[in-house]
Amino acid sequence: MTGIVLAGGRSSRMGSPKALLPFDGEPLIVHIVRRLQRLFARIVVVAAPEQQLPDLPVTVVRDEVAFQGPVGGIYYGLAAARDEIGFVTSCDAAFSNACLISHLLSLAPGFDVIVPRWEGRLQPLNAVYRRTVLPALEAQLANGELRPVFLYDKVSTRIVEEDEVRRFDPAGDSFFNMNAPEDYAEALRRWRSAASQPDQAITLIVELLGVARLLTGMQELPLTLPRGATIADTFAELSRQLPCLAGHVVERDGADLIDGYACNINGLEFVKSPSTTNVKSGDRIMILAADAGG
Repeated sequence: MTGIVLAGGRSSRMGSPKALLPFDGEPLIVHIVRRLQRLFARIVVVAAPEQQLPDLPVTVVRDEVAFQGPVGGIYYGLAAARDEIGFVTSCDAAFSNACLISHLLSLAPGFDVIVPRWEGRLQPLNAVYRRTVLPALEAQLANGELRPVFLYDKVSTRIVEEDEVRRFDPAGDSFFNMNAPEDYAEALRRWRSAASQPDQAITLIVELLGVARLLTGMQELPLTLPRGATIADTFAELSRQLPCLAGHVVERDGADLIDGYACNINGLEFVKSPSTTNVKSGDRIMILAADAGG
């Protein structure tokens, strides 16, 4: 899967290029890319033909025709992606929620588009698109249909309603965009406020595989843990919320998995010491049979 960032808008209401606005000590586009790197090995940034960008560890593609709106950005981003599935966001979505993104990606099998709805509005720039939609997007560009919502009735679309979104992003921060200077000022205020709260909670997702999924009937569970939590704390909270796992997958004291099960973080590393391995917001914790390969 590829992360796709649309950066080629006019920024007319902001008065200056949004991608270059200072945010947390770096250009906003760098901040966006850095957050997405926690989830995606490959990232594509779609920029306007002459747009200036800082050096980024991404693939940069240019709109063939400038200012074709989100449909053009989505089309050029998906066309440049090496993967079948792309998560599309914008260069001013500073508060993207890794748990929500992971959930949207988990819904991809069987659908061409997975798009959230928040406060009655579909959110096409916080959505998942399969490359199968490229012909439909190309036709929209040819017909001058520059709104992504025109796509959704033409392809297999899964709309994620607000109640489902709130399980992962209760306040809907993912959908806060900076369109005008006052939005930028509010984003900076929110970021500084969050940074000043050392006890801010950690949100992550536990993915259940094999027997754990059969026992619970669930594919994944979002958890909220206190800052400084470890994998052992994750197991304890998991068994508290899903008692059927105690003694079958998680040890009854909740401190570790029983023999025959393993824990992986973000698909990158297997946990050897749960009590000393810390977790962070956005982590995806996978619990699977130890002989399931890896």
